[in-house]
Amino acid sequence: MRIAALEAENAELRRRLGQTPRNSNVPPSSEGLTKPAPKSLRGRSGRRPGGQDGREGRTLRQVDDPDEVVRHDPVACSGCGDGLAGAAVVGVTRRQVFEIPQVTARVIEHHIVASRCGCGTVTCASTPPGVDAPAQYGPRLSAVVVYLLVAQFGSQKRVAQAVGDLFGVPISQGSVAAMTARAGSRLDGDFLAFVRRALAGAEVVNFDETGFRVAGKLHWVHSASTGKYSLLYVHPKRGREAIDAGGVLSGFTGIAVHDAWAPYDCYPSATHALCCAHLLRELIAAGELDPQATWAGQGIEALLALKTAAEQAVAARHDHIDAGVLADGVAAFRHAALVGIKDHAGQYTKIGGKLHALRAFARSSFDRLVTFGVVTPVQAGT
Repeated sequence: MRIAALEAENAELRRRLGQTPRNSNVPPSSEGLTKPAPKSLRGRSGRRPGGQDGREGRTLRQVDDPDEVVRHDPVACSGCGDGLAGAAVVGVTRRQVFEIPQVTARVIEHHIVASRCGCGTVTCASTPPGVDAPAQYGPRLSAVVVYLLVAQFGSQKRVAQAVGDLFGVPISQGSVAAMTARAGSRLDGDFLAFVRRALAGAEVVNFDETGFRVAGKLHWVHSASTGKYSLLYVHPKRGREAIDAGGVLSGFTGIAVHDAWAPYDCYPSATHALCCAHLLRELIAAGELDPQATWAGQGIEALLALKTAAEQAVAARHDHIDAGVLADGVAAFRHAALVGIKDHAGQYTKIGGKLHALRAFARSSFDRLVTFGVVTPVQAGT
């Protein structure tokens, strides 16, 4: 018994030492500069690289009404050397260059004039709306700042630097924060409540949480998102108290896609589905722990095939995956899970328990899996 316990402990320690971002939730930064080259799971598709036939491309194309036309006439004949002024034009080749004009901040000075009437009364002109200080940032510049900070996830420091470099306007990190706060306060009504209601009423929502430092202490960034709405908030806790603070999952009755963090199971009104990106990592880890088995590899192939089918359906603007492709993928994945359960039945070590839980979960809930980590309009069926 002592030998068996030591062997189990040794296997668990080797499993932990073998954890990487490919097979666990270990962050990529933990590998440092010694991280290995990435290993792709994509197989050969038989198709040429790049965009495929029939795909709607995003190639830059000429426009019919350019903003400026610059004419280039030949000066002299390349044959005899005679001048070509007034010569007949036999052809014109059009070339278009898409360029951003030189951008600098435009400073508008407002003179608020005060005039004295013949009766002695001094009357001051009304100040235009939004012109409140001796020197201030305009609405378009403020919109750029908020866009870079919120939509492009820039830090306050980097946004301030970008605005200074691009537009020549000095701006502090504090001003960036103040602009964002003012923009948020001007949203009509209770925008946060609107987003929460929209998420709570959605069919499928992704939930996640990740560690975040606030004033040197560990906090958690929680998120609830669909293709249209995203709610992000910081909380000192990771579990149910923090999830309840989001105001979405407590009344949610749709499909909740997440990483199987245990507190999510405290919400029985939702249908729970494991994020396929996390499932893929678990299958990779299972294959590394059990190199002789083939069930994990078969599950990976089936999952990636369905991911590809979903992407193709979205690209073709279909609202479902082909029924035959879906049935084949689901059957292959379930078969892999059943083989894994059969091959490793009766394993009561910590690793064996982890693998058994993964296989049992895969078998019972695969038809609730939605996409590879993100929600798409493709439904599981026709």
